[in-house]
Amino acid sequence: MLAAMPPTPTPTPDPGEPRIRDRGDACPGALRLHSADDGRLARLRLPAGRLTARQVEVLAVAAETLGDGRISITSRGNAELRGLADDCGARLAELLAGAGLLPSPTHERVRNIVASPAAGLDGLGAADVQLWARELDALLCATPWAAALSGRFLFVLDDGRGDVAGLGGDVTLVAVRGGAALLYVGGRAFRVAAADAARAALAAAGAFLTAAREAGTGAWRVRELPEGHEPDVPTALTEAGVPAEPADPAEPAEPTEPAEPTEPTEPATVRSHARTLDPAPARKPEPPQAPVPPLPQGSPPPPGPLGSAAVCLLAPLGRLTAAQLRALLPADEVRFTPWRGVVVAGAGPERLPALDAAGLVTRPDSPWVGVSACTGRPGCAKALADVRADAAPGPVGAAHGLPVHFSGCERRCGHPHGRWTDVLATPGGDYLVDGVPTPRTALPEAVTTARTTTR
Repeated sequence: MLAAMPPTPTPTPDPGEPRIRDRGDACPGALRLHSADDGRLARLRLPAGRLTARQVEVLAVAAETLGDGRISITSRGNAELRGLADDCGARLAELLAGAGLLPSPTHERVRNIVASPAAGLDGLGAADVQLWARELDALLCATPWAAALSGRFLFVLDDGRGDVAGLGGDVTLVAVRGGAALLYVGGRAFRVAAADAARAALAAAGAFLTAAREAGTGAWRVRELPEGHEPDVPTALTEAGVPAEPADPAEPAEPTEPAEPTEPTEPATVRSHARTLDPAPARKPEPPQAPVPPLPQGSPPPPGPLGSAAVCLLAPLGRLTAAQLRALLPADEVRFTPWRGVVVAGAGPERLPALDAAGLVTRPDSPWVGVSACTGRPGCAKALADVRADAAPGPVGAAHGLPVHFSGCERRCGHPHGRWTDVLATPGGDYLVDGVPTPRTALPEAVTTARTTTR
């Protein structure tokens, strides 16, 4: 039986540049539980946000019997359980492992893979990157050195529509026409064959580990590497047997044709090959960086039908009850999204009224679209307010404008990427809306104005 790992104290990085980290990261996992004011917290990595129907039911059971009855969706499409008892770790691990949600206990915190959630469902995109995600996950779990990655290191797989490319991945793959992919790492981009995309991403992660080891600063993410210690991705790709060339800066950012159907890679083949990979050797001097093609920029799929056999939903403030999670069934599969929503494959538009009645956001004009919040009080000791209770979505049918995030403290946990309206709790019981002092009673009007005013 698997046992829960004890929590690691939160590291305190030394000030200055470059950033120095002298401990491993304290990011919670399914086996490393975090202590919060409302009990223990478990974070379950779901590569590409994917859950089978059986895993949906197991997650609902875990929330009901071990936690507070709710499931939180993170900004990486992972799942969190809160309100866990101190002694529930072994039982939780047993439940998750039995459902196939812990394929490698040593790698459970490094399976951070975000992929375009509509890939393969609506006929758009240059490739079904959900299949890439499965192959990459199998490679990670089968590669011993990959367990050294930080629990914050992020792989992003975009099918070319640009919905997730801008989410700040350490290693980003973007599908392009002609059966190819663009690999972005540390300000450089390389063109590889789509069939090699997952192996290229793993090799790039190995190059990061080599650079981080040589830098000696304990970097968790690529952007934390000091100048002069950039990952030697070309050497890593060569060592992994992945043909690559520098990406053309004029590479089209968006595909113009639907993705061709592809078959998933057999796990046995993936695992066998993964064992031959090692982190890149000592780096060689690199030439000056060349211009790279821009990342594609697109929007998340709106709530509602997604093609003819899938629907896209949002969870209000990113949280589902166990009953709401079960309401997603039956389904071919469920995919949590980095916008704290859900894609349900195998569900047609006729399911939307029932899902709406269950309390899920099913329409693009819902006032809850684009509204998020941190945990706040009473779950977080650092929070200055119950931000979930104070979250103000705005009037029904109003133009949404920018996303808005309600934060209980200056850490602003879980805030969106890009531009967003910042609502921050203050010690006096009120808020700052984009820096402007605002009484709690005036939040709805102030937030609506801030979201729709061009700055």
